[in-house]
Amino acid sequence: MIDHYRSLFSGQQWFEDALCWTVVQPLDEEITVDDLLWRLNGGRDPEERIMAYPREQACEEELPVLFAYRGEGACGFLEFSHGFATPDHILGELSKDARVWMTTWHFNGGYTILYAADGKIRARMRDFVFVEHALQEGDPSILAEFRAMLDSLDPEDYSGKRAAAFAFIEASTGMGIEAEWLDVEEAPVIVIDNWNGA
Repeated sequence: MIDHYRSLFSGQQWFEDALCWTVVQPLDEEITVDDLLWRLNGGRDPEERIMAYPREQACEEELPVLFAYRGEGACGFLEFSHGFATPDHILGELSKDARVWMTTWHFNGGYTILYAADGKIRARMRDFVFVEHALQEGDPSILAEFRAMLDSLDPEDYSGKRAAAFAFIEASTGMGIEAEWLDVEEAPVIVIDNWNGA
């Protein structure tokens, strides 16, 4: 699975620069994608827009721009404009009656992976690409398999470590990303304008 994402990253160079991938597994079947988007936008309906060239146009926005994906039993939200990390208070809201996995990085670093449930962040690892300097919070058993993935890679295999974050989330949730989802035109996107409003 790491090789799948390593290949995806090599074909989508921008993936290595800045993104935030959040996967939500609702425990209540009544929770819809619209409900999750409402939570993501700090308790307001976000703006939905069609972008002719999403990857290029999203970078012109000063707000988070998301692709939303629906899988079997999970929903994925890819913030691909600047690597805006989903704020902790939003992750808390998303994880009410749900399990949430998130990984993020941006031009200046911020390599983070975390897990939230029952309205709280349960485990987080910061700077995971620099294993010797990684900072881990919460229950270490939650990210133990991810840590093992990192330990199996060369210390300077930063691309592999980013790929491992996606592979770990897919192994945990069944929700992954396929290359054909990313090379799209005239595609629907979600613009988040209230992450800091809750």
